[in-house]
Amino acid sequence: MQSLKIQSPPRTIMEVYQMLPEGTLAEIINETLYMSPAPTSHHQRIIRKLVLGISQYVDRNQLGEIFFAPFDVYLDEKTNVVQPDIVFISKAKSEIIQLNGVHGIPDLLIEVLSPGNSSHDTKTKRDLYEKFGVKEYWIVDPETKEATGLLLQGEAYRQIGFYTGKIQSELLNETFEF
Repeated sequence: MQSLKIQSPPRTIMEVYQMLPEGTLAEIINETLYMSPAPTSHHQRIIRKLVLGISQYVDRNQLGEIFFAPFDVYLDEKTNVVQPDIVFISKAKSEIIQLNGVHGIPDLLIEVLSPGNSSHDTKTKRDLYEKFGVKEYWIVDPETKEATGLLLQGEAYRQIGFYTGKIQSELLNETFEF
């Protein structure tokens, strides 16, 4: 474990966030710090299957890059940084990928719900992603394996699918099972 000597106290929530140890499951949404426990085994299995399938497809077709949590996505530089479970950045937007995470708006995000905190992904983060213009957003319930897809049309999301055990991405034009 690395110790940290603080030269001066942090002045902003982003400074507090940037002082957290690497791998800390934390996010800032509208200047509020949220911390999460480690994911469950169901959660991890679904992410693993989706990451493998999507990565192979994206790499084979040279579409962009896939990242998975914990990985910082700075929607802006002061008040919103999230750690979605799966992040897709198209080749056209590759300039937003930096050494310490993504600085800009990803094309597609996938969140797998955590027990007892589903409103964080289904309401708080949904509203945030819609506001910032994330093109496609999928929410997966690990207990029921139900997946809900949302696609940005204008400034609002519309539901593009509700499936069990799979997501059918309009952006990638492909179905991925988990």
